[in-house]
Amino acid sequence: MKHNWVKYHLNALCNPKQWPTISARDLLNEGYPVYGANGLIGYYSDYNHEDETILITCRGATCGTINISAPRSYITGNAMCLDGLDKRKCDIRFIYYALIRRGLNDVITGSAQPQITRQSLDNVTISLPPLEEQKRIAVILDKADAIRWKRQQAIKHADDFLRATFLDMFGDPITNPKGWPVLPLEKVGKVSTGTTPSSEKAGMFGGNIPFITPGDLENGDEEIKRFVTEEGSRNSRIVRKGSTLVCCIGATIGKIGIAQERSAFNQQINAIEWYETVNDLFGFGAMSFLRELVIERAIKTTLPILKKSEFEKINIPVPPPAIQAKYAKIFQYNSIIKEKRKSLNNYSNILFNSLTQRAFRGEL
Repeated sequence: MKHNWVKYHLNALCNPKQWPTISARDLLNEGYPVYGANGLIGYYSDYNHEDETILITCRGATCGTINISAPRSYITGNAMCLDGLDKRKCDIRFIYYALIRRGLNDVITGSAQPQITRQSLDNVTISLPPLEEQKRIAVILDKADAIRWKRQQAIKHADDFLRATFLDMFGDPITNPKGWPVLPLEKVGKVSTGTTPSSEKAGMFGGNIPFITPGDLENGDEEIKRFVTEEGSRNSRIVRKGSTLVCCIGATIGKIGIAQERSAFNQQINAIEWYETVNDLFGFGAMSFLRELVIERAIKTTLPILKKSEFEKINIPVPPPAIQAKYAKIFQYNSIIKEKRKSLNNYSNILFNSLTQRAFRGEL
C-alpha cells in the first residue's frame, strides 16, 4: 500500500529555526497573532511569517507539542519553526498530521529543562506519498479534525453557559452586586483539610473509596487514579458526595472540584461540606468564582499556601434557598448535555485516531 512512499529526513524538507522572543509587556490586544510555546499568546504590530507555519514547542513541560500558525504571524523563540518547507515535495497539513502521529518524545533532550534543538530534529524521518496523495489525505484529516474541534467547543460553550447563568442569577460572589447576605465559609459549611494514609502501613490503599488529589480536580474526563480502603479512610479525611474540594497549597492552588461520591482527599485540599443554608451545586459554583480570592490570600512564599483558618474566613453570598435550588436544576441539566457532548467528542477522537492510523499505513 505504501510502495510509492519515500522517506525523508525532516531537516531535508525544511529549515528549522528559532526567532527572537517578544517580551510579554510588548504584546498587544490586537494586531498580528503571536505564537509561543503553547500556541496563540497575544498580538503584535509586526509579523515574521507570511505563510502558515508548523511550530514545535522546543522547551519546557510541553516540549514536543506541535501547532500550526495562521498566515502573517509572529512566532517566538519558544517554538521551533519549520521554515522554508519544500512545497514541491510536501503539503504542510500532511506534515503537520504526520508529526502529530509520530510524536517527538524521542528527540527531546535535557532533564531539568527539556528541549528540542535543530540538531535533534536530524533524527526525525517522515515517509511521503506523492504530493497529490498528501493533499487528499490532509483534506480527509482536516474534516475529521474540524469535527473534533467543534465538539470540543460545544463542551466549552456548556461551561460558558453555566458561568454566565450564575452571574446573571447571583452576580459576582466577590463584589456581590445584588446585595445578598454574606457569611464566612465556616458558618455555612464544615471545612476540613485532608490527610494521606501512610503507604508504609498495609491495607491503606487499593479499596473502592476515591482518594482525591489536586491532579484529580477540574479533570472530569479522567478517572480517579487512587483509592483507599475503609481502614485507609479512617487514616485520612472523608467527605460526603456533593462536597466542594479546593486546592489550597502549591502551584495548583485554586483548583476546584466536587465530590461525585463519598471520598477521601489529601492534605493539599480543603473540603467544604455545605450546611442546609447552601445548596451543594450553588456552593460549588460560587467557589469557582472565588478561586482568585483563594490565590490572592495565599501566603506569598516559594510554596503558596492558604491555611484552613484563613480559608474559613472567606465570605460567600447566601441567596434564598429557592433561587439556589433553581440554579441547581440548571446545573444538573447542563451537566447532562455536557456529558452527551463529551461522549460525542470521545467518538470524534476515536474516529480521528483511526483515520490517522489508516492514513499513515497508506490505507486511506
